[in-house]
Amino acid sequence: MSRSVNVAIVGAGLVGSAFINQLMAIHPAVTYNVIVIARSTKALISKSYEPLELSNWTKDLASASAASALSPGDLAAYLEKSPAPVILVDNTSNEALARAYPMLLAQGVSIATPNKKAFSSEFGLWTAINMSSANVASKPTKGGLVYHEATVGAGLPVISTLKDLVATGDEVVKIEGIVSGTLSYIFNVFSTPSSSSAPVKFSDVVLKAKELGYTEPDPREDLNGLDVARKLTILARLSGVPVQSPTSFPVESLIPRPLEEIESVEEFLSKLPNYDDKIEARRKEAAESDKVLRFVGKLDVSAPQGSQVKVGIESYSNSHPFASLKGSDNVIAIYTKRYGDNPLIIQGAGAGAQVTAMGVLGDVLKIGERITK
Repeated sequence: MSRSVNVAIVGAGLVGSAFINQLMAIHPAVTYNVIVIARSTKALISKSYEPLELSNWTKDLASASAASALSPGDLAAYLEKSPAPVILVDNTSNEALARAYPMLLAQGVSIATPNKKAFSSEFGLWTAINMSSANVASKPTKGGLVYHEATVGAGLPVISTLKDLVATGDEVVKIEGIVSGTLSYIFNVFSTPSSSSAPVKFSDVVLKAKELGYTEPDPREDLNGLDVARKLTILARLSGVPVQSPTSFPVESLIPRPLEEIESVEEFLSKLPNYDDKIEARRKEAAESDKVLRFVGKLDVSAPQGSQVKVGIESYSNSHPFASLKGSDNVIAIYTKRYGDNPLIIQGAGAGAQVTAMGVLGDVLKIGERITK
């Protein structure tokens, strides 16, 4: 018996393109027929639900008319009529599409995505997604499955590991991690364990990170700490802590207050060196105690005054595993009752189109195996 799934891909940028190339290169037991490839302004759509020809998909999408773009409502109406089980692969950070997840899941569409906004915005959306999904045990539903491994750590097995720990009855005590590839690189270069390394200016490292493509086009989207806060919100919620939003706990911004209202990226970067002294003083103070600075997210479930969540700069001894991190790697330490004082540590490349696409593809394969049984 043939096992096949229809796949709708929204987002065909760096991650989306890498995902399509990886999907084309594998030969899984389940057949994955791509019926939609969409960007914000145009789309390739198989009206007959037959698989699209992928050999020249980039040229075909580029030549598609702007009128072919799909709204979340249009997409839901189209996918609801799919003759085969369907997986939506959302490779965007689009909030409107994320808000359509409960509707899509309720009508049986499964979802694989790196879109953090779906799982880290207000708690009501998180609840609606989970209640619409067939992942919820002991309730009759035709709801689709939702997997989002790549929302934290790109292709690293962070979400699946945490879910397994909780599902098997373990209890999270604390989570501590460097979960931004951008800020990992910046602080690994700016604050090093080696006293022989010549100090570098924070603003110079930010500029270098932008030149290397590690930051968003506007580096303030990384420096404001919100990306880390979103990821920590997801980890906290999976751990059973009902964090209301990524702005409901302390988040340290690395954007100097006088520069917060500047509009252009160029002006911001030109004025950032004027504020190097403050963060340099923190680096120097840490170095004098044989410590380094790292930008981390911390969740302490067992705090005496109740669960504590925060994001910001922390100092670590030169012998700490976080001090020896290289490049833009991520590292997450999960302390649970079963693991005791020795945390489960997940470390590796936590950013980049290829590893993010791998995380999404892994989710697609897991969903495909489940919905075609």
